Amino acid sequence: MSSEKITLNIEGMTCAACSARIEKSLGKLDGVQEVNVNLLANKATVVIDSEKLTKKNLVDTIHKTGYEVPLERRTILVQGMTCAACSARVEKALNKIEGVEKAHVNLSNNKATVEFPAGLIEDSHLIAVIEKTGYGAEIEKEVNLDREKELREKEIKSLKYSFIVSLILTIPLFSAMFFHMAGQMNILTNGYFQWALATPVQFIIGYRFYKGAYNALRGGGANMDVLVSLGTSAAYFFSIYNLFNHVHEYYFEASAVIITLIVLGKLFEAIAKGKTSEAIKKLMGLQPKTATVVRDGVEMDLAIEDLVIGDIIVVKPGERVPVDGVMVDGSSSLDESMITGESIPVDKKVGDNVIGATINKYGAFKFEATKIGKDTVLSQIIKLVEDAQGSKAPVQRLADKISGIFVPIVLVIAVVTIGIFAMLNDVNSGLINAVAVLVIACPCALGLATPTAIMVGTGKGAENGILIKSGEHLEKTHKMDTIIFDKTGTITKGEPDVTDIVLLRELDEDEVLRIAASVEKTSEHPLGQAIVKKAQNDLIKLSEANSFSAIPGKGLISDFEGMKVLIGNRKLMSENSIDISIGEEKVNILEDEGKTAMMIAIENRLEAIIAVADQIKETSQEAIAKLESMGLEVYMITGDNQRTANAIAKQVGIKNVLADVLPENKASKVEELKAEGKNVGMVGDGINDAPALAAANVGFAIGTGTDVAMEAADITLMRGDLNGVVTAIRLSHKTMKTIKQNLFWAFFYNTVGIPIAALGFLNPMIAGAAMAFSSVSVVSNSLRLKKFI
Repeated sequence: MSSEKITLNIEGMTCAACSARIEKSLGKLDGVQEVNVNLLANKATVVIDSEKLTKKNLVDTIHKTGYEVPLERRTILVQGMTCAACSARVEKALNKIEGVEKAHVNLSNNKATVEFPAGLIEDSHLIAVIEKTGYGAEIEKEVNLDREKELREKEIKSLKYSFIVSLILTIPLFSAMFFHMAGQMNILTNGYFQWALATPVQFIIGYRFYKGAYNALRGGGANMDVLVSLGTSAAYFFSIYNLFNHVHEYYFEASAVIITLIVLGKLFEAIAKGKTSEAIKKLMGLQPKTATVVRDGVEMDLAIEDLVIGDIIVVKPGERVPVDGVMVDGSSSLDESMITGESIPVDKKVGDNVIGATINKYGAFKFEATKIGKDTVLSQIIKLVEDAQGSKAPVQRLADKISGIFVPIVLVIAVVTIGIFAMLNDVNSGLINAVAVLVIACPCALGLATPTAIMVGTGKGAENGILIKSGEHLEKTHKMDTIIFDKTGTITKGEPDVTDIVLLRELDEDEVLRIAASVEKTSEHPLGQAIVKKAQNDLIKLSEANSFSAIPGKGLISDFEGMKVLIGNRKLMSENSIDISIGEEKVNILEDEGKTAMMIAIENRLEAIIAVADQIKETSQEAIAKLESMGLEVYMITGDNQRTANAIAKQVGIKNVLADVLPENKASKVEELKAEGKNVGMVGDGINDAPALAAANVGFAIGTGTDVAMEAADITLMRGDLNGVVTAIRLSHKTMKTIKQNLFWAFFYNTVGIPIAALGFLNPMIAGAAMAFSSVSVVSNSLRLKKFI
């Protein structure tokens, strides 16, 4: 089985019933393993077995369901064509590609134009096909326009125009209602005049609803457009029936007002939905368009797309760093707030990493590009936020199920309403009440309740240096009641220093340090590096060890200058039968002070003790106090012995300590707490934390740590401040509260509104207004999350 993930853009979806219908149709295909249709992003993400199913099958199914996958156009520069036979050959090859709708090759300008469903074919595949025919090819660089913004503005402009025209035609109809009620007859109350005004509103302004309804019904489903089209058509045609039968009861104003109000609602909704994705646009706007590059000793300005790894790039004061790299000349302070959320500039010198999109505050410097394009930190953040905003939270499943059956149920209620009133010999009232039922029912609010909140919530997180992988993890964070912190690099700074050297026998301090540092030189453990740093600072000359063997969670054994050297904790000494009684009391004292005591044994004799302490981060105690005040149970996990661990835990106010835990056992400790029924979060930064992060209900990786930990985590904190954990949890609570408010109002609105309309207590025009603004209220409520601090 060969799995492939495909993302397709979809046009024509207007409410949750549409997305549910597409999801259901795609899910029925043999070979589809997973499908997720996002109404807000207008995208379908499908995982297929490529041996059973083709991409074209997916596109065809979406078309059959009544929706469109918009065509994407690529212009390719083709090199090496000399005659019409060449261009015909390339054109034939491109047209054979599965999914290509149309390919045309122009010999006069050496360009190929290819059209295909958006997201279906990779640029690299098009290039490879042309190259296989024997020609060179590259994608023509286009002006980088914000396509989404362009489409959104076009939609808003169209809705604004439709609303103005509709309003001008509807005001006289609405006014006629008052004259009719007062018994005054004039041109406004004339049925034919009303018919003339209502017709363009019904069929020109309302064309979008008829088109949407046709597409939905053609695909075997029903959506909001079906309800609006049926409801307004019933009022419109019933009015014509009365007009020809000389019955002076017209409902032209009802159909026109409903359409006008719904178009206004859609206008507000389009404006509001555009604001939900502002975080992504803001991130994209951080990327500089050009960079000053030194090539062959000459400075030149190049487009960001033309940079290659290894380029030496010049950054002047006030400029943004174009891509990620390592500083090779000069020094400066960089504002990294747009990436980490940390407002204080960070000092940089030669050898330090610089991140693309950060701002150079002071001096000019040069750096070597190490990551470009999609590999930069900014590109990865954008990808992560896009994925999160396109994901679904489990709380949305109920809304999705209801949206799938919502419209058919509303249609049944409308028919039943007419039937009951017909039996009571009041067809007029039955019809008008049925119109109110059709018009007030709104599956849109249900469909927008969760994704709008997730889009704003994850975007707000990114602004604060908190990267949340998906809506599911946002929801799980809200449910968390227990949190475990790794000690080294998480609660502490992860930069330990030697504090004490205790001599137990005849060796002097310099000799102990020389032996220990020489042995630890090849170790990557922070404690070992602290000993090496101390020796280097004391200008002690180090030697090479003959052999070196690290024993995780215990220490190391080495053959050094013909001597067997052990450096480690009690476990290591005990396993090698080394008597530690001579130094045990001193070890206990050091551990009670929160220091890590490493015993040094040479030729099976304990010779000295080196104590190392790691500074606690300034904000650790404050963050832990906040978490406990939020009702979370806080644990610390460490490989340190119980005495040292307790001393450090006491300093930061943690009562639950998991000590003497080997790296490979951290995940099992997480599982033990989960088995007790706890919802567990794990915060760590090292490679050995990755299994525990993956095992937890929610894994938090400190962004200052390793890529492996960040990959395993559900939430990444771009700075090492533990207050980021507090902010992430607060954000999840706030987002989930917003989602629940949205869902409550969406359910409440439909549950209460439909029966009131069916019983005749709701004028269809008021129903139209309520329906139009139900979606706007949900999106507006989600936008309140933008005020989160």
